[in-house]
Amino acid sequence: MKRIVLAGLLIAGCGSSPGLQPAPGRALPVAPYGATATPSPRDLLTPTTQQRPQRSDELLRRSQERRADDFDLPPR
Repeated sequence: MKRIVLAGLLIAGCGSSPGLQPAPGRALPVAPYGATATPSPRDLLTPTTQQRPQRSDELLRRSQERRADDFDLPPR
């Protein structure tokens, strides 16, 4: 029962945190090579299309027979 209460308190505390800021006395990482400005925390946390690619598979719109497979041989 104590574990359930503890888990509930931890989950409830997740949404109450304010915007992310660097720790006191610390600064954000330096700007990447070639960048004109240091990225903000929101910029650092937003995934790029490289990190989260869009779905690229195309749905089958009509039935098509498969072409012959020359390597589909019976087992020996």
